[in-house]
Amino acid sequence: MQVFFTDRAQPVIDSAMSIKCKDVEIITVYLDVEPVPFNKGFYSVDLTFFFKVTVSAYTSPVAPPANVVGIAAFSKKVILYGSDGNVKVYNSTDPRGGIDHDNTNMPKASVHVVDPMCLDSKLVECGCGRAFESGVTLPGSICNLFDGDFAVCKPEKVVLITIGLFTIVQLERSVQMMIPAYDYAVPDKESTSNSTEDPCEVFRKIKFPLNQFFPPKLSEADQL
Repeated sequence: MQVFFTDRAQPVIDSAMSIKCKDVEIITVYLDVEPVPFNKGFYSVDLTFFFKVTVSAYTSPVAPPANVVGIAAFSKKVILYGSDGNVKVYNSTDPRGGIDHDNTNMPKASVHVVDPMCLDSKLVECGCGRAFESGVTLPGSICNLFDGDFAVCKPEKVVLITIGLFTIVQLERSVQMMIPAYDYAVPDKESTSNSTEDPCEVFRKIKFPLNQFFPPKLSEADQL
């Protein structure tokens, strides 16, 4: 993925001799759910991940690196089965009875993501025969997190990164279920503590924690 920098951070990248990806974290994920034509009950989920990338730029062999921050984006589409629902849903929390809300009972998409891992990073000059984007249009809520402008930036060098990312994408739908209901459990006894028991006898009944004194072996660590 190409990392985009603002007009204030890009000059540091242009003057860099080499770079190193220091950290990658997820800013947010945009999700959009649409029904798949001619496949009843199936839905396409479009996901766009926005990553905040911290790069260490080395401009001189004797000078310490300068840390600059940019953005990388990645899009993914999955098709999942979300069943079919034709009823409209209204609830008391919607303003004006849900007039301004979507009540078509579409399934809701969610994504669970672990912290991304930066697998590789490299610095590439723009005049190397490959086509790179000179600017990027990002949502305003994301641009406001950075100092500078992304759209007017014309890079001489670009940063490319490869990341590893584990995700679980789900479709969720409200369904009707019958669950057994029970009456309140009112306590009818008062708990008592045996304060006369010898504390040393209580301690002797505790199993000795051998695992705390010996680190796990390699075969055991793989199972943790």
